[in-house]
Amino acid sequence: SYRRWIPFGATTTNVNTQNRPSVNAAAHIVVEGVTPAADSLTPVDVNVVMQEYACLYAYTNKAAILYEDDIPEAQKIESGERMGLVREMVRFNELKSGTNVIYAGGTSRVTVDEAIGLNVLRRMTRTLKLNHAKKKRRILSAGPDYDTHPIEAAYIVFVSTDAESDLRDLPKFRVVAEYANREPISPDEVGSCEEFRFITSPELTAYADAGAAIGATGLLSTTGANIDVYPFILMGEDAAYDVALKGENSFTMNHLPHNKPDKSDPGGQRGYIFCGFWGACKIVNGGRMGVIEAGVKALT
Repeated sequence: SYRRWIPFGATTTNVNTQNRPSVNAAAHIVVEGVTPAADSLTPVDVNVVMQEYACLYAYTNKAAILYEDDIPEAQKIESGERMGLVREMVRFNELKSGTNVIYAGGTSRVTVDEAIGLNVLRRMTRTLKLNHAKKKRRILSAGPDYDTHPIEAAYIVFVSTDAESDLRDLPKFRVVAEYANREPISPDEVGSCEEFRFITSPELTAYADAGAAIGATGLLSTTGANIDVYPFILMGEDAAYDVALKGENSFTMNHLPHNKPDKSDPGGQRGYIFCGFWGACKIVNGGRMGVIEAGVKALT
């Protein structure tokens, strides 16, 4: 359960009004010798249910003893990578469901007919700032190295690797190699533009064929009929929380080897690899993050 407090004068109508205080300076003038009336705080509680996620692999003693590959070790590696992806999908599915959404070239997902651009990014910036969203990354000052540039304090944007070419086409886009201090947020950061720094992943997939008719837009489409719509997830401070029991390293990896027989397997014929974690991701302040839904240009 996450609790935050509504600023004075704000309302709980929606994710935007919850972050916008409203005060009248004249109403705060005090009369000499008179104690002003006491106000009270209004809390907002956001709850999330922890879930357990897991996978299980099994192998036989024959596979462990006679097979040319180390099957148990391969299953350990695969289960770790698989559950790492599961955790990312838990986060992605929650964050892309944010209700502070702008549509490139349209007013709904089914009318999206443009790629990402500066105008739609700036529109989202305006909304985030009105909601007092703090930027996640500080300014990187200019350095002495040749052809390096200062980088603005920025919101973080997560999007599919399919969109990298469109990001590089943005005016004033700076690749990570041009950062003065060479301080990427992540190995998957591709660069920055104005008040945004972009991190890409192949797992952040599109809504296939969910946009407008492809026509002559030149945008990607799974079937060639309608535009694939990609969520660009923009994050400010305190917008969402990732909850993991035992902290960041909360994965459980158990190997029950075949060569330790018990009453359920007296012949030691079966082994198991289990990998799992408890976790949850939840948007707790939807006004301090946003989602831009846009198409991606096809490459020919």
